[in-house]
Amino acid sequence: MVQIQTNTVAETQVIAEKLATLLKPGDVITLEGELGAGKTTFTKGLAKGLGVKRNISSPTFTIIKEYEGTLPLYHMDVYRLEHSDEDIGFEEYFHGNGITVVEWAQFIEEFLPNERLAIRIGYIDEDKRILEFTASSSHFEEVMNELIS
Repeated sequence: MVQIQTNTVAETQVIAEKLATLLKPGDVITLEGELGAGKTTFTKGLAKGLGVKRNISSPTFTIIKEYEGTLPLYHMDVYRLEHSDEDIGFEEYFHGNGITVVEWAQFIEEFLPNERLAIRIGYIDEDKRILEFTASSSHFEEVMNELIS
């Protein structure tokens, strides 16, 4: 596990932007954290790093939003699926040609691929966050080594 503390929203987004440049098609990122921890803020940084021009907002009511950039970005907020075992076609996203970001991933654990980068965002205060990265494969371990170098 790698921990990075950020002191501003901008710093959190810069970390995410750099991470985006290290990802490859089919990569899955899971984001955990309390409401307001910064999951969508982190995703905005990823989107910027992927060259997405559209405004990023939480897909709470649509569950999945798709954005075009240098690679497609699939942004999922599966909070509303907490008590559901419905598979809404996750497989095509997880093994597709883009980057998939899943907020509240614990609610669809049984559908998630084993190979993923789990990021827990901890709230310290209004601006400060602790980002905990857990790599589940050698690919993501390499990504983390690049990120922190």
